[in-house]
Amino acid sequence: MTKARPSRRDLLRLGLFGALGARVAAAAEGIARPEGLIVRNARPLDLETPGAALADEFTRNDLFFVRSHFGAPLIDAASWRLRIEGMVEAPVELTLAQLRSLPRASAPAVLQCAGNGRALFKPRVAGAQWQRGAVGQALWRGVRLADVLAKAGVKEGAHFVTFIPGDHPLAETVPAFNRSIPLEKARKDVLLAWEMNHEKLSPLHGAPLRAVVPGWAGDHWVKWLRGIRVEEKEDPGFYMQTGYKMPTEPIAPGGTPKQVASLTAVPVKSLIARPLEGTVVRAGEVVVQGIAFSGAGIVTRVELSADDGATWQEAAVSPSRGAGSWQPWKVRWRADPGQYSLRARATDSTGEVQPAEPRWNPGGYLYNAWDAVHCEVRS
Repeated sequence: MTKARPSRRDLLRLGLFGALGARVAAAAEGIARPEGLIVRNARPLDLETPGAALADEFTRNDLFFVRSHFGAPLIDAASWRLRIEGMVEAPVELTLAQLRSLPRASAPAVLQCAGNGRALFKPRVAGAQWQRGAVGQALWRGVRLADVLAKAGVKEGAHFVTFIPGDHPLAETVPAFNRSIPLEKARKDVLLAWEMNHEKLSPLHGAPLRAVVPGWAGDHWVKWLRGIRVEEKEDPGFYMQTGYKMPTEPIAPGGTPKQVASLTAVPVKSLIARPLEGTVVRAGEVVVQGIAFSGAGIVTRVELSADDGATWQEAAVSPSRGAGSWQPWKVRWRADPGQYSLRARATDSTGEVQPAEPRWNPGGYLYNAWDAVHCEVRS
């Protein structure tokens, strides 16, 4: 019998029952909710990083945003295994110790929820109302997915790798959060990480193992991995065939797309971390700083405007630490007394420029309009 496609009611129920399961698991493991984060959803748990924490090269683990679908599962570390299956020469199950015996790799990489900035779209779109802080950068450490795939041996004709998570929906009509990426990307730079900023991965961030997919939106960074399936085609489930899609052509705000494609790389984007929204600063030289990143290349330029884009001042941009990482930037702005809306825009090595207006879409994905922070300058 073919299962019915999940309805909107099913997906709303998913949030309620998935959160209930998460609370039970959290209580069993003693998982504490981090302090200092902005609560966007309690069921399931969605926590946003405050703007001031985005000024650093690496985002503190306790201030790193949390995105949940079904909640952190209760995992027995002793019995946990990662299964590699599908179009492979020899299916294999690996313990964490066996994974650690493979050559280790680390990389700084930006993790940004696909819906970061959703609250800023007009007209409003449904979903977690993230503002600016569903993003962070960590130094991830683990093993290259390419080395894990080599251990199993990929068969001719395989084109995709599907991540199988350890969290489960409680309602039968709600699909599992399976996500597929092209085999080429899997072999290029994807990590399976057990460490985040020199600390053991926490349950809220996907312990014991999560996918790190540099340059791509966070929907691909599957947490609590329990399996990897090598396939000829993408996973046929809801989250690959219906969810996380963008219009292939621009549409008017509130419109309906004719054709859509899966999200992949994040667009070029800059964020202002200091001064904070609503800050009062003294006239004279004001240091404005933030971060910028792109999924398609490295950031080559960041500019700041204090007059709604009429004029721009170029920022000093830190060198890139590699594809998929962000680059801190800084501007010394000569400020006279008054009210200001500071705006920032970035350009990457492909020539893509951060736009003045977002590319509206019904999912509220990949917001990257000029960032804006309002402040007052006093003498």
